[in-house]
Amino acid sequence: MTTALPRLGATTVPAASRLNARTPARTGIVHLGLGNFHRAHQAVHTAAALSHTDGPWGILGVASRSGAVARALREQEMRYSVVEISPERTRITVPAVHTGALVAADQPEQVLDALAAPDTAVISLTVTEHGYTFDPRTHGLDLGSPAVQADVRGDAPPRTTIGQIVRGLQRRRRAHARPVTVLSCDNLAGNGAQTRRLVREFVEALPAAEREDLVEWLESAVTFPGSMVDRIVPATTDAYRDAVAAGLGVRDAVPVPAEPFSMWVMEDRFCAGRPRWEHGGALFTDDVEPYELLKLRLLNGTHSLIAYLGALDGRATIPEAIARPFVADAARAVLHGDYLPTLTVPADIDPDTYVGQLFERWANTALGHRTQQVGSDGSVKLRQRVPDPALLHLRAGRMPHHLALTVAAYLCCVAPPPGFSPGPHATAMVDPARERLAAIARRVPVSGGAAYTAAVLDSGLLGTGLTEFPDFAARIAEFIDAIVRHGPGAAAAEAAGAARWEPLPAR
Repeated sequence: MTTALPRLGATTVPAASRLNARTPARTGIVHLGLGNFHRAHQAVHTAAALSHTDGPWGILGVASRSGAVARALREQEMRYSVVEISPERTRITVPAVHTGALVAADQPEQVLDALAAPDTAVISLTVTEHGYTFDPRTHGLDLGSPAVQADVRGDAPPRTTIGQIVRGLQRRRRAHARPVTVLSCDNLAGNGAQTRRLVREFVEALPAAEREDLVEWLESAVTFPGSMVDRIVPATTDAYRDAVAAGLGVRDAVPVPAEPFSMWVMEDRFCAGRPRWEHGGALFTDDVEPYELLKLRLLNGTHSLIAYLGALDGRATIPEAIARPFVADAARAVLHGDYLPTLTVPADIDPDTYVGQLFERWANTALGHRTQQVGSDGSVKLRQRVPDPALLHLRAGRMPHHLALTVAAYLCCVAPPPGFSPGPHATAMVDPARERLAAIARRVPVSGGAAYTAAVLDSGLLGTGLTEFPDFAARIAEFIDAIVRHGPGAAAAEAAGAARWEPLPAR
């Protein structure tokens, strides 16, 4: 039935579904990462801002390698739909903010030209934590990576995100273009400062003749504001294409599903201007860190535990997982016992309301966020979520049982002991550390208990600080044993029985 419908485009968008009346005439933002999150978050906030105050803030979207979304957007005159879904209703809107779509692997020179273009005032990015190519031990640029080395040599167009940014800035410097802001919109702790550090380290690795005055220019002409982004955005399926066909009467090849909730907090350090994002729902503050930690720990950290326990329990989606009493109890325990005492809640956030919203969001059965998706890339995600709060507890003499359970459930999903099947949803998780963890398991068998988990921590999977606490490695090993022998529910019950906390001192 849907094939007989007209394709979504500039002239076929129903007026009632438009977020902004027209596409901006000029490109002011180049965004690296054309995935679902960007199109459901930054693009939507930008469309809402432009519906209030017009401006030269069109977005040129850049996909890294896959051209499917870029091709579809070009065929649809840069239009796509956002399907906001909750158990109560479905709302479909169409932002009109993209002025073009490129694929970096196929059009590297065009991407660099866009980064250097005089009209470009903001270079933003959503490339996931894995896309920053940093060393997990030092958090600095992974100069041992062949991709980073190739980009530093410059014998081919840059392939890494940091390489693309630096080579674009290099062109910009040579063209005497105006200052520019580099805005990370990924779940990295201190994402603005971290991006600045990686860019600076890449520049310093260049040959002296190439560095020229680039380091000095970076300090005077480029800003790296911090940000916090928050919206649950699952993968696109035919069900959402059908929803758009039924709701708007058009065919959309690349609709984006999303929950109704969306939050964006930024430092207002944009050296060449920006859209009026405050009129699109964004919040500006001088101190992003409390919002960032609130999200990284309470939402993301708890989300990870739900995904791993749910996948091990055979649950395909987060709502199915959180509906299991032992998963919901473990989520409450890690949130209230392990994460919440380690952060300062922003003054304008009521913690009880925020936590209540989290559980409502996770239970959104209409959205059906998959455990496989949330659990993927855990080796990068958990590094941002587990070590710091775990160390705060351990150094205060407290064992964070549910953080140990999170790591144990993750390892059972992506590096299962021989003879243990974690189930199809865990097996489908994608993780760059799978082979490295398998090599550790071959060298120190999982049956070795704490020796195996100590070797995992020694590998730098979660940084370096936790290696000081062998009891934490032993606790992870005990939970792995409980999961393998008796299932995730038994491990969660063991954690619940052992968990007794006193609040940490005020920070």
